[in-house]
Amino acid sequence: MKYINLLIFILFLNLRLVLAQEGLPQSFFDGKSVVLVSADPGARPLMTWKEVADSVHNSLVQAGGDPVAYFELEKVSLSEAVQLDYAKSFQQRLVKNIVLVTRQKNQMSIHVSVFSGDGKIIPSTALFGVTSENIGATTSSFESVGENQPSHNLLVLDVPEYLAISATESSSSQKFLTKNPLNLDVFKLGIAIEGSSAETGLLSYFRYDMYGKSQAAILADQATQKTGIEQILKQEYPYQIEWLTEAKSEQELIRDKVQFLLVKVEGREADLMRSMGLELTPDASTSEIVVKYYIKLLVRDELYIGPEWDADPDWRVALTNFLRNLKK
Repeated sequence: MKYINLLIFILFLNLRLVLAQEGLPQSFFDGKSVVLVSADPGARPLMTWKEVADSVHNSLVQAGGDPVAYFELEKVSLSEAVQLDYAKSFQQRLVKNIVLVTRQKNQMSIHVSVFSGDGKIIPSTALFGVTSENIGATTSSFESVGENQPSHNLLVLDVPEYLAISATESSSSQKFLTKNPLNLDVFKLGIAIEGSSAETGLLSYFRYDMYGKSQAAILADQATQKTGIEQILKQEYPYQIEWLTEAKSEQELIRDKVQFLLVKVEGREADLMRSMGLELTPDASTSEIVVKYYIKLLVRDELYIGPEWDADPDWRVALTNFLRNLKK
């Protein structure tokens, strides 16, 4: 009986390996990859995102990949405009794949996606990935996926390369306007619920503080969020709104008289200010995560952040501040 059990166990391992190989995009073995790393500062032993990158680089190469550049996920996912700048850079470098590395307090994961070629960076959150309790176990599991897979990536980097896109020189910072939009009383303001198909922040799903949330928890957060937004809007926004729960093209939105979108971004305060082309204030935090709202005018692709900096760690306070500043 023990031999039968051993045989079943071996067959299970082989089957799991085959399934893993089928799930990993073939382009991973024949094209450049960009790696986005999100590292929980509360995880132990303490490691910066670059130290995490150093720890996974060799395993990505051993698995057959060609990781050409590493970035911190939180900086790439700051906003739709910033993501678009990174996407253009990835296109210029002929990147085919996106590797997402997420280190949390109790687990570590590596996911691989084909590069979407647009500002979303990845086409979906349903990606091939491996997850384990620590870096060593996770990287070992990932290496095993590519063990028997031929790779055409030959001239690969021996050590991680860290590149930077300066927000002050990017096209995204030129689109942010420190004033309020006109005609809010004429056209509808579209509001997407986070986690719905209308919400574009797919990368944020792999942030250390977001990854692994259950569907029930996500739905509960969405319900709470919508209720909270409705309460604030009733007090602070007298014009028409439209809830967006499914993906629509800009042409469809404009046809439905939705010319404005309320956009929520989240990140370290100093990073957000730089990405919007603003000079840092003396009290701008380089570590605290804050929420900032702005309005996107669809017909001109302009981004209105308002006349005053109104970000706050609490999204309710940030939204209230922003809507009040719209009246100025």
